[in-house]
Parts: sequence; structure tokens; C-alpha cells
Amino acid sequence: MTCEEEPRRDGPAGGYVRIRLDLAYDGAEFSGWARQKSGRRTVQEELEEAIKVVTRQPAVFPLTVAGRTDAGVHARGQVAHVDLPGTVWAAEGDKLMRRLAGRLPGDIRVWRLSVAPDGFDARFSAIWRRYAYRICDTQGGVDPLRRGHVLWHDRPLDVPLMNEAARLLIGEHDFAAYCKKREGATTIRELLEFSWERAEGDSLLGPDVPGLVIGTVRADAFCHNMVRALVGSMLLVGGGQRAVDFPGQVLAGGVRNSAVNVVRPYGLTLEEVGYPADELLAERNRAARRLRVLGARVSA
Repeated sequence: MTCEEEPRRDGPAGGYVRIRLDLAYDGAEFSGWARQKSGRRTVQEELEEAIKVVTRQPAVFPLTVAGRTDAGVHARGQVAHVDLPGTVWAAEGDKLMRRLAGRLPGDIRVWRLSVAPDGFDARFSAIWRRYAYRICDTQGGVDPLRRGHVLWHDRPLDVPLMNEAARLLIGEHDFAAYCKKREGATTIRELLEFSWERAEGDSLLGPDVPGLVIGTVRADAFCHNMVRALVGSMLLVGGGQRAVDFPGQVLAGGVRNSAVNVVRPYGLTLEEVGYPADELLAERNRAARRLRVLGARVSA
């Protein structure tokens, strides 16, 4: 279903209340966020089944998420919503956090449950998503205790060069060269922030992480594999294999470049999702459902 075909929904159906969930998960053992017909383990299925059990309901209440993370990708600032019967929320709402903590596996945690403001939609009301990609470029490799969140790169990275290359990609573009195309979906995105820093400490991994390079990528939305392909192009620049203008040339070419690898997923974490003021949520929700064209500043 394309963004044009999705029915307009500014809020829950009558008798239901929309609940916002703020959550985190370790993506290592998941085949991504979205339920799969193959039966593979996903974050959505684990969470929906847990909600069904703790609310003692016969049917699953479907979740809508801000960012459908790929297999192996982590999140600590993910946002989702679920529409629950008002009677269920009134009776069970103050117990759900504790019950979910007891029911969910250890690699998923729900940190907050709250009644969403009018017009809120976890996906379509969002105005940006921020990811971090963590890389270690020391010769000895990654600390074994952090290997599930950090990619090892086997040569030193020139961070200033990576920042110079990243700045050339900021703005609204068709990122088809960095995305896995999906039928009926646009690849036009606005890249709001793309930067790299070398840090000994990190809010996720803690202090004294030798050789840690962190990339911050923030955009109004991302298409499939976009962040990991962007990081792959930056590694070519930082490692000295390609010139600073190479990622921009790939972008302008409009097609996938065989030199650009889609890097491994485990270095990627969804850190935060941004939303407008409450009075603008419904407007953003409706606008984001329109199929995007280059020059429009709203993404599907």
C-alpha cells in the first residue's frame, strides 16, 4: 500500500484511546521491527503478543511505529502507538508498565506509556528520526563486551574528511542511490544533520572506549538501508579509498554504486524521534501521508 492509498486517520476509533509507547530494544536477535509471514522473530510481534496477554484480550491490537528498523538494528528512542479500548485502559493502564516488564523478553523494554495527544500518529506525526552509527578503528578491534553495538574498521578513519563529505549530502534530495527501492514508495528525503566525531566516551557504551567514531544522522524520514549505505560511503572517504566528493557523486548518479557497501546493522541505533507541538500533530499527520515530490518539505 502506498502512502497515497493509506486511509486518513487522525485518531483512534470511537471507544478507543491512543497510547504512546516509548521503548528500547537490542536488535541482535530480531529480524527487524515488522511482523513477518515467515514467522521469524520481530519486535512488533513480541510486543503485540505481550500487550494481548497483559490486557487479557482475545485479539492483537496492532502497533504503529515511528521507524521500522531493519534486522539487527537497535533502538533506545523508538516510539510506537497502539489503540486500546477505553475500558481496558481505564482498568489496566496503571498496571501495564509493570506487567509488560514481567512479560517481555529482556531485549525489549517499554520505558513509558502515556495517552497520546489529539492527532498523534507515531509514524506520520514525526518530523525527524535520529540515528547513531558507532565504529571502532583501533588495530586491536572492538572491546568484546561492546561488539554487538560497534563495527570494527581495520584502518584509521579521517574524521574531518568524513565531515566534509557528509556536509555535501545535507538537504532535500532523491536518495535513490542510497536506498533499497520499494514499489510505490518515494526515495526523496531531507537530511537535516550528518556529522562525525571521535569520542573516548559515549552515552550508550560508557567512558573510555578507545578508537570510537560516532556518526549522527538525522532526517525527516529514512528509506530502506539508507543510513547504512550512507555510512558505507563515508568509510571509503575516511579510509582514504575515495575522494571527499565521492558520496555526492553517488547521490547525483541516482543509482546504487557497487563500490558502496551497506554496512552491518549492529553498529546502528535509533536514538530519538522528534515530534511537533501538540497543536500541529494532526496537520503533520495528514501532510505526511501525501506522496512526496522533490521540493515538498514533508516526507512519507
